[in-house]
Amino acid sequence: MKSEQQGGIKNNINTIKERINNACTRYQRKPDHITLLAVSKRWPISDIRTAWQQGMRCFGESYVKEAIDKMHQLHDLGIEWHFIGPLQSNKTRLIAEHFDWVHSLCSIKHARRIHEQRPQHLAPIQACLQINISQESSKSGVAPDQALALAQEIHSLKNIRLRGLMTLPAACDDIEQQRQAFKTLQQLQTQLNRHNLMLDSLSMGMSNDMEAAIAEGSTMVRIGSAIFGTRK
Repeated sequence: MKSEQQGGIKNNINTIKERINNACTRYQRKPDHITLLAVSKRWPISDIRTAWQQGMRCFGESYVKEAIDKMHQLHDLGIEWHFIGPLQSNKTRLIAEHFDWVHSLCSIKHARRIHEQRPQHLAPIQACLQINISQESSKSGVAPDQALALAQEIHSLKNIRLRGLMTLPAACDDIEQQRQAFKTLQQLQTQLNRHNLMLDSLSMGMSNDMEAAIAEGSTMVRIGSAIFGTRK
């Protein structure tokens, strides 16, 4: 069973890379401009090692304590760890101390805590501002019209390097509707950069909509089930 799972992960990663290459060809993008982030939350150490052996270097986690346990067990691999889950005040210190990236900043309170709690021997944490692009009450994220003020405040914090924007749009199977949501985020990034924010990253696109995200300028796709499979 273990070797079967390992073989499945290997094949899945190859398939995802092929999807990325095909989308880049279709939409005139360069594959090396897109980071493949393996969303490994709730998946065991063995599966992460298998993915690493297939060339994966960036892994996304949503549960802080689970992630830190994995970091200790996988310290030999030199993984770049991304926090992609909702932020909580009682978890910001652990995120500041252990993660390389945080994708879900959406309040100045949490940003200031991470800034203050980031150890001085570490480089500034890389960050994305989470935008609630579809205005869903069930999802975290700042409203697009509030993004500039928050981005400017975060930009002033020296222990955080604000890199770009992240979104989780409303689920949709129509690629044109998917593209419209992602296009809105890309346009928002362009607007923010007119204020000298120099954002270079768009964290958008998952297993079911990554092609639409690539079409609209994604620089980081967050892929879970298409790599590790569907949880039983």
